[in-house]
Amino acid sequence: METTVASTIVGTKKAPAGNGPRVARANAVSGCALTAALAALGGRWKLFIVYRLSDGPMHFAALRRSLPEMSAKVLAQQLREMQADGLLDREPRGRVPAPVIYALTPHGRSLLPVAEAIRRWGMAHQDFRACEGTPDIAADPRAVCGAGIETQ
Repeated sequence: METTVASTIVGTKKAPAGNGPRVARANAVSGCALTAALAALGGRWKLFIVYRLSDGPMHFAALRRSLPEMSAKVLAQQLREMQADGLLDREPRGRVPAPVIYALTPHGRSLLPVAEAIRRWGMAHQDFRACEGTPDIAADPRAVCGAGIETQ
C-alpha cells in the first residue's frame, strides 16, 4: 500500500486539546483559604453560572442564551474550570455532537448561600452609591440576577 500525505495526516490525527480531563488550578498562595475560594469562583462569569444553575440542570445552549454577553468560547472555558474544581457535573446526552447538560454538584450547591450573600451585598452597595449621588448605570432589562437564590 502506498503512503500518501493524506493517509499520514488521517492516521496521526489527534483529539482536540479541549476535550481531555481538566486538572484543578493550584492555589496561588499555598494554604490560604481565601485565594483557594477566589481561584474556584473568581472571575467575571462563574457566579453568574452558579446563579443560573441554581434552578436546576441546563443544556449548554440554554446557559448560553441566559448569559447573552458571554461568548460561547468563554462559557465553555469557565464550565471546564468549574468542572475541574468539582463545582459542576457535565453529562453528554448521546453521540457527538451531543447536547451536554450541566448541573451543580453538592459541592457547587454549597456556593449558593455565598452567591446570595454577594448578590444582597451588591444591592446594598448599589443603594449606598445611589445615596452618594453616584448610581449605577441605568437598569438593564437583561440583568442576570434580578431575583434571589433558593439556598434551602
